[in-house]
Amino acid sequence: MTKVPQIKYQEVGNLYGLRNWVEYGLKQSKNELGWADFRVTDYSRIERWWEMVMSAYLMVSLQSEQLSESKEANLDLANPAKEEIKKHPWWNQGKGWKNILNNRRLFIQPLCYFNLLKPWLVVVFSPQRIRLFCRLFSLLNKLINSLLEKVFPRNSYFSSA
Repeated sequence: MTKVPQIKYQEVGNLYGLRNWVEYGLKQSKNELGWADFRVTDYSRIERWWEMVMSAYLMVSLQSEQLSESKEANLDLANPAKEEIKKHPWWNQGKGWKNILNNRRLFIQPLCYFNLLKPWLVVVFSPQRIRLFCRLFSLLNKLINSLLEKVFPRNSYFSSA
């Protein structure tokens, strides 16, 4: 009846109901993230979708106002990078989570596009193009490092000494 070992028959209904809530939550999350057209029914695929949803949620949460107001991190390195990245014409200055999600998409796009362009960069090699990508990635790395510094401040590193 079930693949779960040592389960009582009374608990089977509860597990089945839990799956419905998981699928419902996944559907709502996909709708909010703009992924509603993708259909998954296999449990391993649902699990993978949840990983993506939670990763997107973490990315947005790292940009939340509460975390950005945190005084734990020294962001001197990231301030020029933040100001430069805000010059992007599609950068959204709004405070809501959807605005932040759109900004995160802008943040990820260069990495995705670079991977799509890599085969063409071999065919049409140009040192100027490579330098531009390096400059852009350097800017993005400064922002990533500032985010990680907020989450894992230097004074919280573990030491067994």
